[in-house]
Amino acid sequence: MEEKKFICVSCPLGCGLNVILKDGEVASVSGNNCPRGAAYAKTEVSDPRRVFASTVRITGGKLPVCPIRSKTPAPKGKLKEIARAVAELNVRAPIKIGQVLIHNVCDTDVDIVACRDLN
Repeated sequence: MEEKKFICVSCPLGCGLNVILKDGEVASVSGNNCPRGAAYAKTEVSDPRRVFASTVRITGGKLPVCPIRSKTPAPKGKLKEIARAVAELNVRAPIKIGQVLIHNVCDTDVDIVACRDLN
């Protein structure tokens, strides 16, 4: 058996989670004050994911960059590859909030979207 400790980020409480693994599988989760904590712990052990946020260069816009984020959390192990793909991107204005700028970034089934309108 192996024990892992996490801070849950599913809600503002920030519970300290104790996860017991048996043969690489979650055997038990304790320390969570809501059901989301157990789900977070299971995902964090098997497939950790994070929301990716950055900016992209804009051509012909009011501002030189636009804030972007992943529409859904991306695999943690792919974040550097996603950052390189975003760094190479140069988008032509106008841009609408929620507009998909990169579909299926780095074969992750995650879209990169604009976080603001930009004329």
